[in-house]
Amino acid sequence: MNSSETKSNKFSIYEIAMIGVITAVTCVLAPLSIPIGPVPISLTNLVIYFSLYILGWKRGTVSYLIYLLIGLVGVPVFSGFTGGPGKLFGPTGGYLIGFIPMALIAGIFIHKFYDKWYLSLVGMILGTAVCYAMGTAWLAVQANMSFQAALMAGVIPFIIGDLIKMILAMKLGPMIRKRLSAAGLMITDK
Repeated sequence: MNSSETKSNKFSIYEIAMIGVITAVTCVLAPLSIPIGPVPISLTNLVIYFSLYILGWKRGTVSYLIYLLIGLVGVPVFSGFTGGPGKLFGPTGGYLIGFIPMALIAGIFIHKFYDKWYLSLVGMILGTAVCYAMGTAWLAVQANMSFQAALMAGVIPFIIGDLIKMILAMKLGPMIRKRLSAAGLMITDK
């Protein structure tokens, strides 16, 4: 294996710093939530969508994984300023874990179809649907609810708001990316 192959598998110092910045933004915005039942309205998925435009799907997903680890050790970065294993593995933990495949699916679509906004939207919808499915199943088991009750508590009230978040990310994400690129701060995908 030559040195260029090895280097392509590592993050640069700048990439690590950008991942850290986006992780910090997630830690600041994700706890801001509106409790409307067992599942609160939060800004977590919006921050993830933006991170995918700014960092790309690999680094955006890594940023979210670091955020999860920070919350797992007890730092109050989850919705409602909570943290720890009780929150991550509690009734709403399936949504927190479901954001991982959401970031991967949406991020790959955004990366592959960057110039086709409608396909980026399809990726965000598919990724969010996977997150919804994981979170709803987890909520049903953890809270001893029927799947239908969990769906009503954890998905139905969020659909319109999540679509608005996707549209915001589609409109503002490329603008932020363009400004970062013009300033020489954009990370290019490998």
